[in-house]
Amino acid sequence: MRTKNKILDMPAPKKACDDVNCPFHGTLKVRGKTFTGTVISDKMQKSVLVQWEGQRFVPKYERYKKTRSKVVAHLPPCLDVSVGDLVKIAECKPISKTKNFVVLGVVGEESVRSKVKKEALKDSERSGVKVSESPKGSDDNKMTVEEKAVEDDQPVSDDSEESSGVSEDS
Repeated sequence: MRTKNKILDMPAPKKACDDVNCPFHGTLKVRGKTFTGTVISDKMQKSVLVQWEGQRFVPKYERYKKTRSKVVAHLPPCLDVSVGDLVKIAECKPISKTKNFVVLGVVGEESVRSKVKKEALKDSERSGVKVSESPKGSDDNKMTVEEKAVEDDQPVSDDSEESSGVSEDS
């Protein structure tokens, strides 16, 4: 089979494959739209789920809203792609019922900020702690004496109520 050196400024992978639906080593032609997105799932055979985010203007409110798009893309065996990688995908002929795109290559990795954010959410879900997204001045962020003691790893004593200046004798 003939190998194509470049497709849409993406160099050919070093590994070779015998996949018919590989744009570099097979007969699949790339045409139409191209996107750059993050791989969010690679649990399927020869397929990945790619997501990218964008903004759309809403004229009624004169604001932008976040939009997300998910697409199933064919993954040739010559490419090594894992969850969190930033990949370039291109439109091609329909490969199956849901696959109309093919992965051309890895552009980079997901940003560090979004990785840390996802890990924090997973950790909070595991530990059962509610992550508060309220502003600093709200009443949700006021801690009781017991919560402060737990945070500082100090034992909670009954004297804390008496030291606050409130007496029950009056």
